[in-house]
Amino acid sequence: MSRIGKKAVAIPSGVTATVDNGTMTVKGPKGSLSMGLSDLIDYKVEGEEIQVNPANDSKQARSFWGMHRTLVSNLVEGVTEGFTKTLEISGVGYRAQAQGNKLKLQLGFSHDVDIDVPEGIDVKTPDQTTVIVSGMDKQAVGQLAAEIRRWRKPEPYKGKGIKYQGEYVFRKEGKKK
Repeated sequence: MSRIGKKAVAIPSGVTATVDNGTMTVKGPKGSLSMGLSDLIDYKVEGEEIQVNPANDSKQARSFWGMHRTLVSNLVEGVTEGFTKTLEISGVGYRAQAQGNKLKLQLGFSHDVDIDVPEGIDVKTPDQTTVIVSGMDKQAVGQLAAEIRRWRKPEPYKGKGIKYQGEYVFRKEGKKK
């Protein structure tokens, strides 16, 4: 039995959820999100909650159970609060600047790195060393944050690079004479 799957997903006030033709659509104050549904899982919208249960007793249905409940929960959380990832840039001369739907990064290369921000994602730079990625879709926010981080991962000797807020970078001692 899935401990996560057994819990019903609560629907807050101002949010509506519908299941039609293999698609779940959740509408809320921030907008609407939809997700394709699996045939191995039963989805029921009952009053103020969504029940997610396996359609049969197969191993695959039981393995999908908890994951699909979490995906439904992410839809509800996305249309009510949204998701954010904060990145911190450290290093001499490393900086970021948001310009409309582009993010301009200076990371020690001979050229600036320009990253296009997808539709539905918002990127802010409160200062030159902080990048805040936010949006409704958890997967899209995490993907863009990972693509930004991929340009300069934090290195273990000086800690220079782009890291997630709160991420611990294992530091190594340099060479000795």
